[in-house]
Amino acid sequence: MTESTALLTDRYELTMLDAALKAGLHDRECVFEVFARSLPGGRRYGVFAGTGRLLDAIERFRFGDEELTWLRDNEVVSGDALDYLADYRFTGDIRGYREGELYFPGSPLLVVEGSFAESVLLETLILSVLNYDSAVATAAARMVSAARGRPLSEMGSRRTGERSAVAAARAAWIAGFAATSNLEAGREWRIPTMGTAAHAFTLLFDDERQAFQAQIDSLGTGTTLLVDTFAVPTAVRTAVEVAGTGLGAVRIDSGDLHIVVAEVRAQLDSLGATSTRITVTNDLDEFAIAALAASPVNSYGVGTSLVTGSGHPAAGMVYKLVAHRDRGGDWLSVAKKSTAKASVGGSKHAFRRRDTSGVARAEVVRLDTDGVPTATPDERALQVPLIEAGVVRPEWRGPEGTAAAREHHTAVMAELPRDGMRLSQGDPIIPTTYA
Repeated sequence: MTESTALLTDRYELTMLDAALKAGLHDRECVFEVFARSLPGGRRYGVFAGTGRLLDAIERFRFGDEELTWLRDNEVVSGDALDYLADYRFTGDIRGYREGELYFPGSPLLVVEGSFAESVLLETLILSVLNYDSAVATAAARMVSAARGRPLSEMGSRRTGERSAVAAARAAWIAGFAATSNLEAGREWRIPTMGTAAHAFTLLFDDERQAFQAQIDSLGTGTTLLVDTFAVPTAVRTAVEVAGTGLGAVRIDSGDLHIVVAEVRAQLDSLGATSTRITVTNDLDEFAIAALAASPVNSYGVGTSLVTGSGHPAAGMVYKLVAHRDRGGDWLSVAKKSTAKASVGGSKHAFRRRDTSGVARAEVVRLDTDGVPTATPDERALQVPLIEAGVVRPEWRGPEGTAAAREHHTAVMAELPRDGMRLSQGDPIIPTTYA
């Protein structure tokens, strides 16, 4: 039986449904929108991720006997609401930004069209997936930029929840990471996996030489040997003696990396291991990676900072009702008016305006008050159909959809103005305009 996602939600989603049923407004046609009011930490852009996971989760949003029994036993909703939930299926439409796309404040990232009842129930599920995956993807993209073409591996599974680890590996790969240490991410999403040995493996043996020899015997000379369990210079010399000058790589997981990496590179070269690579894995984030730009590092492994969004573990996205049909059947734009959290009502479509060189210059958001707007010659439409009449579009799903998201992200990063790569805090690199 497919695992239900129906209770991965907040109680108030169901109590709103219950009250709307009693008021007779549960079937009112509505438009909900996902957007971010700002970019966390003064970042210049965000990366939209999680769509492939979300579509699967929406398809599994079903209330089976176990879920209904628990709701009944705990008196969460009335009998009428339980009857409605027993037959629940999302039958509406969802359109949104392609996964891997860049976004900015006010970008209408996901537009959900359906009855109030079937749409409001999805709020928590949608936000829990998109907020986390987009936070990780945004951090990952900044790290990829800072690495300047050197490969990065995701290795943060021990620093987050077991399912979040899989989601983080997927989001990082979409944003340009080369591999993950997480095997489930490799199995489920076909992401390349990597990993050799930890300090515990070295400490298992009577001495470092025996540990290195055992690893070489098992994995070959192309493996990566961890050289900072004891004294790094001794370990590097022993590693080359055991593996020969064709040793694949050494890994450094501690110390002042600027100094240690330079010393290790010089020692490897002096021993004739000029092709042996150096990878570092010591609590890195985008700033530490950028600071190592001039060091002879060949690759990076990133854990804690990546899976926690490099200090911003949620993207700050919200899910708001922006339009519904009134009692006469006409569409009515609605929006929150609070000064601190004001929003723009109405169903929206988004476009990326570019100059003659293909560089992004503005995020253009248009209301569909006069029909569905289209792109001008200097614009690229940002939203695509994801679910139509309750049916998920297959091209956005599974490993193939994830690979397509990675390719799309690479393409849209090429549109980013050069200043968008800056790691310092600042305004969004392009403005969002409403037309």
